[in-house]
Amino acid sequence: MQTIHHRTCNVCEAMCGLRITVDDGRITDIRGDRDDVLSRGHICPKGPAMREVQDDPDRLRFPVRRTSTGWTRVSWDEALREAAERLAAIQARSGRDAVGLYLGNPTAHGHAAILGSQVLALALGTKNRFDANSQDANPRIYAALQMFGEPTSLTIPDIDRTDYFLVFGANPAASGGSIMSLGDVRGRLAGVRARGGRFVLFDPRRTETADYADEHHFIRPGGDAALLLALLHVVFAERLADERAVAEIAEGLSELRALAARFPPERVAGPTGVSAEVIRRIAREFARAERAVAYGRVGLCQNAFGPLASYLCDALNVVTGHFDRPGCAMFTTPAADVALAARIVGMTGTGRRRSRIRGLPEIGGNLPAAAMAEEMETPGEGQIRGFVTVAGNPVLSVPSGERLSRALSGLEFMVSVDIYVNETTRHAHLILPPRYALERSHYDLLFHALAVRNTAKWSEPVLAPPPDTKDDGEILISLASRLWGKRPLGAVAERLVGLVARVGLDRVVDALIRLGPHGDRFLPFSKDLNLDKVRRAPHGIDLGPLRPMGRARVRTPSGKVRLAPAELIGDGARVEAWLDEAQKGGLVLIGRRHMRDNNAWMHNVPSLVKGPDRSRLFMHPDDASRLGLADGARVRVQSRAGAVVARLSVTSDVMPGVVSLPHGYGHAAAAETLRVAAGVPGANVNAITDDGLLEPLTGTSILNGVPVAVEAAAE
Repeated sequence: MQTIHHRTCNVCEAMCGLRITVDDGRITDIRGDRDDVLSRGHICPKGPAMREVQDDPDRLRFPVRRTSTGWTRVSWDEALREAAERLAAIQARSGRDAVGLYLGNPTAHGHAAILGSQVLALALGTKNRFDANSQDANPRIYAALQMFGEPTSLTIPDIDRTDYFLVFGANPAASGGSIMSLGDVRGRLAGVRARGGRFVLFDPRRTETADYADEHHFIRPGGDAALLLALLHVVFAERLADERAVAEIAEGLSELRALAARFPPERVAGPTGVSAEVIRRIAREFARAERAVAYGRVGLCQNAFGPLASYLCDALNVVTGHFDRPGCAMFTTPAADVALAARIVGMTGTGRRRSRIRGLPEIGGNLPAAAMAEEMETPGEGQIRGFVTVAGNPVLSVPSGERLSRALSGLEFMVSVDIYVNETTRHAHLILPPRYALERSHYDLLFHALAVRNTAKWSEPVLAPPPDTKDDGEILISLASRLWGKRPLGAVAERLVGLVARVGLDRVVDALIRLGPHGDRFLPFSKDLNLDKVRRAPHGIDLGPLRPMGRARVRTPSGKVRLAPAELIGDGARVEAWLDEAQKGGLVLIGRRHMRDNNAWMHNVPSLVKGPDRSRLFMHPDDASRLGLADGARVRVQSRAGAVVARLSVTSDVMPGVVSLPHGYGHAAAAETLRVAAGVPGANVNAITDDGLLEPLTGTSILNGVPVAVEAAAE
């Protein structure tokens, strides 16, 4: 019997709609859903590859325990009981902070994992909580908190209506959009130029996105903050801003003007690699455009000035009048009120707690992941002795990955919620695998709140879940309930968590939708939204374009945007020092993301790893000639933290002085359990990124602009 199912792809942030054909319980076809309200039929290779993950013989389907002879199957009850008992024993003996928690990137790609992980975090009660945001997003979150008073107040480009799209360090053609869920990626990127608008991109590499832009300009890694200050310098100096209008919605304009005055285009041109003429022209074009938006993403967040550059990008929008207006930088009004949920679980603050060894700050309740290894290695009160990972592989995604691997191997106890035995989970004593995505319901709580159009879509399971399996939420809540049950006076909390488990996390989503901006407020005859109405729309519900929401989303004490947060304004001194240092040159390393492998686990999917070697080191021809290196040669890449060997690609797609390696490669340590990935060439770039090289305001890892040396390696 053949059935057709419509679902949202949960692999990346684009939220593409899928049309899935099932014959007699097996998936036979996955293609784009042309009627999907957001993606309009767009699909990339990762969507169809979900079938291969579903059938992957290496994917775990039941709990396993690590023994001296290998991995052994255990029952759910035994695995959950042992996990709770051993974690609780460590905390009883050494304190709550003796157990750490790491939430990987896929945790954000489904409502059950998001909600269940927060319940587990509350049950553990540890300050040693870490997540993937400290590798790529915390500077953006911190900037939103400083400017708008709440970390969930993230502006989104209204790309469907803009006349001028100015992009810094982002590659949405490969990522599907990040903090800008695009859905129809190609259509929306191409649409800017098709309707007569301009698309200008600054990036150290000519990325896939450059093919959609009118202009691509190379910029030295770390130079975005200086460039943005120079753009603001021109706006202020040439009186291109309506400062009276800006003063009605923002405060601190004079302090920002004074900071920008120190960065004329002529001063930043040499160090950044962007000419003064280009800076002045683009500042004028942007300020004079009727509807324009500046947008920056991972390239900004992963360099030495992530928070400052992220803030300056939003400040440029505000100062030029391109804020909270159609075609400009706007806020979303998602069906489910994510901001409310964040406030309930305490994810809206920053700096309340700091790490034990280096005093690194928390952002949104989580400490920088670069601190994990030292917190495990260093004896004393609060040392991490037990650890829980959820859908993450930090050995391949966090700086100094080899050091972290050694630290994990020395833990008293580790439990992982994951579908693979990978470079990180191989150190776990127990692995608890959830059902795969196609076997469970799905709602994108987070990415609907970051999309370029307001939509809502629920996905039912495509396949009946196999017996004796659990989804993410069930596993996390069951573990949380058992942990609370081990504590004095924990019976009440255990019963409350049990109630949540019985009601189900789907009903939590229903409550967030009902209480959201489009919700029915639990009124029985309301025509507004609830989860049942969303369920009845297989292609999703279109809630309309982004709309002005400044008064609701700017939650500062004054109700105005803060254009001069003290810590960010003060960071300008570091930029001045960088301008002097950058003139000295030297090779610096940046990362790279490919459409087919934005997460390391995708390397075990045959269709996604076929084709040319995508793990090569990119180097400009001028640098290769100077170093006497030829295309295809084996080279040694050395940083302060370590060295790796890679094949070289000589290409003018990177600017002189910059080399590029992608993340997520290097699977030798898990060759027996990730058999397809074992045949994929490439080195772990996080063996040469540095857990001591952090941005000071948020502790975010500096992964772009890492000083390196490159030399020939023996064949």
